[in-house]
Amino acid sequence: MKDFFVNVTRYPRYLIAFGLGVLNSVVEPLLQRRSNPVTAVALVGAMVSGLLSVGLVLHAMVSPAPLA
Repeated sequence: MKDFFVNVTRYPRYLIAFGLGVLNSVVEPLLQRRSNPVTAVALVGAMVSGLLSVGLVLHAMVSPAPLA
């Protein structure tokens, strides 16, 4: 039974390591392109619109449905 719990405790660490690896592989190329002002503005716009989209989707998922 001890081996089972040791194995279960490995999954959160794997998930965190996997998430950080994906984040690193996405952010690193973007940081290299920030020196060009046009690209920097486009990246900021994409990040703002992405966060706004995620926020609106989460709000629509959490808020109660309107009565029709």
